[in-house]
Amino acid sequence: MPPCTLYDALATLPDPRSRHGRVHPLPAVMGLVALALLMGRKSLTGIARFGRQHGTPLAHALGFRRGKTPAKSTLSRTLRRFDPEQLEAALTRWVEGRIASTPFEHIAIDGKALRGSRDGEVPGQHLVAAYAPAVAAVLAQVRVDSKTNEHKAALELLGLVPVAGKVVTGDAMFCQRDLAKQVIEAGGDYVLVAKDNQPALVTDIKGGFAFATAARSIAAATSPWAHRPAGPTRPDRDVV
Repeated sequence: MPPCTLYDALATLPDPRSRHGRVHPLPAVMGLVALALLMGRKSLTGIARFGRQHGTPLAHALGFRRGKTPAKSTLSRTLRRFDPEQLEAALTRWVEGRIASTPFEHIAIDGKALRGSRDGEVPGQHLVAAYAPAVAAVLAQVRVDSKTNEHKAALELLGLVPVAGKVVTGDAMFCQRDLAKQVIEAGGDYVLVAKDNQPALVTDIKGGFAFATAARSIAAATSPWAHRPAGPTRPDRDVV
């Protein structure tokens, strides 16, 4: 089965609107939002203006029956009703279809504040994402709730992405025992940064490397081959 398009993936979302008073088809609305975002529009005002600027041809191409795209207020009411997890699942299905035929081994997890999401005293949204550099794709992302932290969100995130056979990397924030255990149990490996947030672990790592270095030095010094004199060289044979 060929991978679905972004439009097809968004069309699978359940419609959160009431059956009464629906004017615009939901796939068309989501198609407009996705296209405008890809074209650099970063606000509802910009998305609504984008639809008006391109007029009836774009509206019909996206599936708007009346040849007119929705206003900012309509976009706001519609998008506020969506379940973020359902939207994320639809986007994940689309991404998985894109990368299904491309092997990759590295998954990087990182947390970032969503640019432009802060509104006055209202704090911005914070997300933890799983990114596959080899295919330049975000495999999944979860929101960091105000009552938790990136570490707990990462545990949830790892349950959404294919970890088996992959190497998961992360900064010092994710250097936690339960996270490493989850990666191993899922069939993956990990490379995590240990810093001052884990002083005992850093000391153990330094001690382990120091012990290994000392053991190699002792083995080299006491090896029966270490002081063995070189044997006589083989004389050259005469060429007949």
